[in-house]
Amino acid sequence: MIRRLALILLFLLGFYQTPLSAENKASEKDNPAPPPAVLLEVEGPIGPAVDGYLGRGFERARELEAPVVILRMNTPGGLDKSMRSIIRKILDSPIPVAVYIAPEGARGASAGTYILYAAHVAAMAPATSVGAATPVKMGGAPGGERTQADAEAGENPDDGKQAEPANDEESVDGSSEAMRRKVVNDAVSYIRGLAELRGRNADWAEEAVRQGVTLTSSEALEKKVINFKVNDVEALLTAMDGLTVDVNEREQTLETEGRSIQKIEPNWRTKLLSIITNPNVAYILMLLGIYGIILEFSNPGSFVPGIAGAICLLLALFALHLLPINYAGAALIILGILLMLAEAFAPSFGALGIGGIIAFVFGSILLIDTDAPGFELNIFVIIGVTLASAFVFTVVVAMAMKAWRRPVVSGSEGIVGAEATALENFTGEGRVRLKGESWKARTSASLRQGDQAKVTDIDGLTVSVEPLEEQQQTENKNHE
Repeated sequence: MIRRLALILLFLLGFYQTPLSAENKASEKDNPAPPPAVLLEVEGPIGPAVDGYLGRGFERARELEAPVVILRMNTPGGLDKSMRSIIRKILDSPIPVAVYIAPEGARGASAGTYILYAAHVAAMAPATSVGAATPVKMGGAPGGERTQADAEAGENPDDGKQAEPANDEESVDGSSEAMRRKVVNDAVSYIRGLAELRGRNADWAEEAVRQGVTLTSSEALEKKVINFKVNDVEALLTAMDGLTVDVNEREQTLETEGRSIQKIEPNWRTKLLSIITNPNVAYILMLLGIYGIILEFSNPGSFVPGIAGAICLLLALFALHLLPINYAGAALIILGILLMLAEAFAPSFGALGIGGIIAFVFGSILLIDTDAPGFELNIFVIIGVTLASAFVFTVVVAMAMKAWRRPVVSGSEGIVGAEATALENFTGEGRVRLKGESWKARTSASLRQGDQAKVTDIDGLTVSVEPLEEQQQTENKNHE
């Protein structure tokens, strides 16, 4: 009886479960979950790889119909070209973009400050900083040019005053100073335009460019540089819910509270690009490519150095195309390699080698035409590669060339021209000893046992020989 009641109960549960599940599915179809907010992460210098990653992230956000794109950023700065491309993407985006400097201890320096100002919503986590937006490619020259260290310290050689324009009699240092002012003024106008577009503090933005000043998250909120100071992305979604922003000249109210978050990871192409566009990696790839091709030409037919060198060189050229390079530096590197090669081919007691090393070092220093954080060549990499190059070209290549010039001692090439000893008296055909072996020989002259002959040709296992000239002259005299 109990078993029957249990079976009836299970039947009833199954009967009512089916329409209930169908009802839930129909309800979910009628009320689908709202699109998630898209999270993109920028960790490190702003460069071509980051630009490509964000472009694909914005495209994916449009496909998902996301209410907002959150760009969580921690960067020391980067390349001006990549920064402006990212800002253009933000300004053209039909979806609001929120830039969030996080986690704690992160910074949005240099290029990161401009990107923060371009965003529809700006936020920072506690214990973060923003600023130091002075264009960095201005330091190091004489004549009072401002260095990056001065910019970060907030020192202003002009004391906030607009410098007088350069006159026709201005020195080279003055011309550099005039160029510095142009670069700074262009950066100031650019960031002030972004500030006015988003209703942020334009005066502080100008100070960040001219004087390199920075702000903490609390100071940035107080000075109206950012909209919110929050602890995490979920808190940011809650904080900006209901905020009205201008998206392509159209007001849009954000509905972000409670939204799920979909993080878009960089794909393999972005990861590869971020590796090869590291100046140190691109520099080493370029040199490996050159060395591989040189080794292939010095030892034709090995294929491995040539193939590996061609791949490395193509990757390097692709990376250097995306990076701002100095062609004078590239020319000096090539000149240095040629001089070190010349030392290996025609030793000059070190003159060519030393000249090549000097040209190689200066070319390496000048190769990457930027001082942007994260895109400078490491001096220790330059020193290590220079020493390795000097060793390869002055020692290894010299040994390879010496071996290449050494006469062939095997095969038909090693037999033709070798000396043989007649084993018997013969005219026409006979036997000779050649390289410790007995060979059938053919000659147009007469040979006596013990005579020396020179191999002139080889046909299978038969060699053609002729008496040595000295021996032939002696025989002629005897006949006379």
